[in-house]
Parts: sequence; C-alpha cells; structure tokens
Amino acid sequence: MNAPALSVLDLVPVTAGQTSAQAVAASLDLATHADRLGYRRYWYAEHHNMPAVASTTPPVLVAAAASRTERIRVGSGGVMLPNHSPLVVAEQFAALEAIAPGRIDLGIGRAPGSDPVITQLLFRSGTTSDVDRFPDHITDILALTSPEGATVRFTSGSEYAVHATPSSTGSPEVWLLGSSDYSAQLAARFGLPYVFANHFSGDGLERALGLYRTQYRPSEQHPEPRTFLTANAVAAPTAEEAEERALPQLRMMARLRTNRPLVALETVEQAQADPWDGMTTSIIDSTRAKWFVGTGDQVAAELTAFAAKYGVDEIMISPVAGAYDGEPRDAAPGRIRTLELLAQPVPAA
Repeated sequence: MNAPALSVLDLVPVTAGQTSAQAVAASLDLATHADRLGYRRYWYAEHHNMPAVASTTPPVLVAAAASRTERIRVGSGGVMLPNHSPLVVAEQFAALEAIAPGRIDLGIGRAPGSDPVITQLLFRSGTTSDVDRFPDHITDILALTSPEGATVRFTSGSEYAVHATPSSTGSPEVWLLGSSDYSAQLAARFGLPYVFANHFSGDGLERALGLYRTQYRPSEQHPEPRTFLTANAVAAPTAEEAEERALPQLRMMARLRTNRPLVALETVEQAQADPWDGMTTSIIDSTRAKWFVGTGDQVAAELTAFAAKYGVDEIMISPVAGAYDGEPRDAAPGRIRTLELLAQPVPAA
C-alpha cells in the first residue's frame, strides 16, 4: 500500500499556564515545521469561547502562517459560514489568495462552532448569514472569489458587478466540510471537494463518503470527486510516551461528552494525577480506540491502512500530543515530534 500524503489540522490548543500569545506562537512554529517536512496543507479550525482552543479566527491565522511558510497550502478547516457574511468571507480569502497565490484553501462548514450564547452574540453583531440559505451562500462565495466576480440583478432589470478583490488572477480552492449526510450530498451536487470531520467522532463516515461519491456531479474545476480523511494522531519515540501525550486531549473529550465545565488543557502530569470516574474511563477508552497513537512506524502503518480502507490518498492529522510540565510554552515539542516521525521524504526540486 502506498502511504497517503499528510496534512495538518490545527485548533491551536491552549495548555494550563500557557497564554494565547504562546499558543499562537507554538502553532506558527508547528506550521513552519509542517512546511519544511513536506506536509501538503495546514488548516485552522474555527471554535469560539473555549478555554483550550485559540483558533477563533482562521483568516488571521492563515495569513500569519502563509507569511511564515513557502510551499505548503494553508487554509481553514473550516470557516463556519453561519457566523459570517458570505461577502466578508469571500473578501478575506481573496485577500489571502493575493498574499499566497495558489496556496489558499477555503474550507467551509455549516455548524456554528460555538455554544448557543456565542451564536446569539455573533447574530447580534449583524455579520452572520442565514443557515437555511447555506447552499446559496456557497454559490455566492464561489462567484465572488472567481476572477469574473458576481452579478447582482435588480427587479428593475439593471445589474451590478461585485468582486471580492479588484483584479484577481486566481481563486482559493473551496472545500465543503461536515459530519452529516447533508454536507456530503451538497458537496456532490456542487461538484466540490469534500471532507468528513472524522477526527471529531467518525460516526457515519462510510455512509457520507458513499453518498458523496455516488451522487457526485462533475464540475469544470473538479471532474472527479475528491476527498480526504481527518484523524487524531500522536506519535512519539515510544508507545508509552505517545499514550501519555494523548491523555490531556482524551480527558478534554470526556469533559465535552459529559457537559462538564471546560478548562485549559491539562499537562500530562496533571491528567495523570487527577482521579477518573467510571464514565470518564469509558469515554476515554472508546475515544482512544478511534485515534492513531503509538510510535512513528506504528501510526504511519495504521494511517496507511486507514487511507486504503476508504480509498483516499491524503490524511489530515490533528496532532493532539499534550505537553509535559517543564516544556516550553511557546513551542509544542510533542506535536512537532508527531509531525517529524510521520513525515515522508520531501521530493527533490
């Protein structure tokens, strides 16, 4: 089996005792490593008001990552469109395409990426879009970010040209993201690339990919269906260290599943010292079974088999390695090591 190409999904994790500035610095350092190591793309997720997640504004982070990298594609995984005006999203990513021509991905999701209170605050800001018009907004963004732009037609019969940027020569590549049949079928209908959020749960993966592939309508830009998989991964020099570094994120997932108050990520030592109840243990065990954790060779082999099972040539890993006490807070040694151990040789120029 051929090893799949590898990419990175980053939520910019925040560990106890770490500032937002340190978390972002660690993320940008990781992006430069991914670029040097030959990873295909580097995406930032959008989440709001979470103590352990600093990826609130993908376009800002994408711009910073683009300025620090040379080769890797950078983008959103994704922009949660109900939180934003389609025109603003189009303008942001058209500007990013001008900053890093040919390297920008615009991954778009339909979920809010936040709790109901934050959703209402975003709605009150007046910059959100109607979730029920999600397909129309995707069409608008595709038109606005194209060199031809979009046309507004009035009932009087007059027309008005709209461009996300004055004189573009290229467009960001648009991907639809989701964890449901709806997103898979919409991507198929539009002839767009599609990514299922397997790293979050994995339930329904096989069905979503089947719907996408069987219902796909070829488009000019994408004559064939195109998809890859996301996966949580931790690789370390020893299997024992990998399991230890996975523990803080596993315990965070248990908190999410049991509606407990969210906190910054624990360090490995904090996670080991805190007692677990039976429910937490059960959730950790079931979640861990879907993750890829071990030595570099072990994880690489599992990812290759995973890609072959679902017929994809790319895996986007979320490197969920936690930090030990005493490790620098403006870098992420465990996440860097994961990328290094899984990296494939960079082809000669």
